[in-house]
Amino acid sequence: MKGFTYGLLFFLSICSYGQNRVNRFLKPSDTLNIPRRNAVIISEASIGAISLVGLHQLWYKDYPQSKFHTINDLDEWLQMDKMGHTYTSYQMGRMGAELLEWSGVRKKDQLIYGATLGLVFLTTVEVFDGFSKEWGFSWSDMASNAIGTGIYVGQELLWGEQRISLKYSFHRTEFAPMRPDKLGDGFMEEFLKDYNGQTYWLSFNLHSFFDDTRIPKWLNLAIGYGAEGMLTGKNETLNGQFPDQNRYRQVYLSLDLDLTKIDTKSHILRSLFSVFNTVKVPFPAMEFNGENGIKLHGIYF
Repeated sequence: MKGFTYGLLFFLSICSYGQNRVNRFLKPSDTLNIPRRNAVIISEASIGAISLVGLHQLWYKDYPQSKFHTINDLDEWLQMDKMGHTYTSYQMGRMGAELLEWSGVRKKDQLIYGATLGLVFLTTVEVFDGFSKEWGFSWSDMASNAIGTGIYVGQELLWGEQRISLKYSFHRTEFAPMRPDKLGDGFMEEFLKDYNGQTYWLSFNLHSFFDDTRIPKWLNLAIGYGAEGMLTGKNETLNGQFPDQNRYRQVYLSLDLDLTKIDTKSHILRSLFSVFNTVKVPFPAMEFNGENGIKLHGIYF
């Protein structure tokens, strides 16, 4: 979860930087704009370094260090943490590439130096884990990070656009109060830590696949993955606690909006739409799970 938490903080910091400068730099450059490119590189490097130092001080300093070691945590949290790594790597890479596009950097360099931003940042976090006795370097986390980057780069190479977006949604659950130290105490912590309330989505832009139809350019079909009943990483007891976890996976089908496909000449709105397109728009949803079969949601977050 550390990768997702600090990746999100890093991602939001970059978004904040972009919005602070939006009144001066409204339109992406058609050619290489060296001052813009340098500003992006310096800002990303500075924010990344500060984030990693802060991560080390806040998360690792109170735990003993060890020799570099690996762990296998693929079977924990019904793979919800892996979904978080994939999502974070994708969104950080998308933002990195878009910032370089805004600077007029050529497409090839956008993919090499921008889209790999999430992979580089999260790899550093994994190295920190590898030297911490409390955790360890996780190859499954690394695979998830690579998948997230690959989803972005692959679509740019194949289609020249993002027809399938990775998105996130969250709702509060009854499980966080049962274990607030692990799942979060209060909305902001639960938003980042409570896997039971998180859903990760593949949002398909229908018009991009069927451009000869009258389907609106902004209408998406979304398939989500979630899980519930989790109080520990595995179905286990801790000091005699949490013996009766009823853990199960969930698959969702819903509609969504691709905000980046909304026609507007305002570069301010385009920037805002790009930021908010990281989150799935609430819509009615159909849930499939092994516990209750099919469940309908009037509005699902």
